[in-house]
Amino acid sequence: MKIVRMKAGDDIAYGVADAEGVLLYRGSPFVAWEPTETVVPWESAQILAPVLPTKVIGVGRNYVDHADERSVPVPDEPLIFLKPATSIVGPDANVVHPSISNEVHHEAELAAVIGRVARHVKAEDASAYIIGYTAANDVTARDLQKKDGQWARAKGFDTFCPLGPAIETELDPLEKLAVICRVNDEVRQAGFTSDMVFGVAEILEYVTAVMTLLPGDVVLTGTPAGVGKVGPGDVMEVEIDGVGVLRNPVVAR
Repeated sequence: MKIVRMKAGDDIAYGVADAEGVLLYRGSPFVAWEPTETVVPWESAQILAPVLPTKVIGVGRNYVDHADERSVPVPDEPLIFLKPATSIVGPDANVVHPSISNEVHHEAELAAVIGRVARHVKAEDASAYIIGYTAANDVTARDLQKKDGQWARAKGFDTFCPLGPAIETELDPLEKLAVICRVNDEVRQAGFTSDMVFGVAEILEYVTAVMTLLPGDVVLTGTPAGVGKVGPGDVMEVEIDGVGVLRNPVVAR
């Protein structure tokens, strides 16, 4: 199923997407929820980021071609970093280009959404801790990343982590899923999850040896080659097989 988080009127709720609209549920998919009899038509539903995580964990250089295009080595183990929860925005929300950067890049990624408390998870058990997958755009101020030597500022701006449009619960990341980014309808990135250096299960084992992941936390899995500059007026689209299209315009600060 495709789980969405939406605003309808003054209420924010979770639901399940179908052809007619969103079937509303009571509660949260991370605790306990049950379906109602209410279907909100698509034209009345404002789709939000599918989760509000306590943290977002990113993985750098997890595609060989992306490491090659940046002339950096592929790491021997997952290279992880954090993005703040305040960087999250949903589908169609604006990504704000900070005035202090001259080189903001798009990065299309598959994102795993944690379904229950995860600590010291073994790779073979990883799927039991993941409720599903969504699309992400790990927006990065590349010039600040190079300048700082670490990535907190470059990847941590407000609006720098679009997520959505839905959490697909039946996705298998071991399949050859296309990861695509378009800017103004031009394909910039076109890779496959099968090309990841470290798979989702390996990443989850590595991350949870360091920190506890809570329900709703998000793990980004890296980006394929083709990252590039965007600026005010551009429209970014991230498409993941089985998930859908995450669309976000870029605006000036």
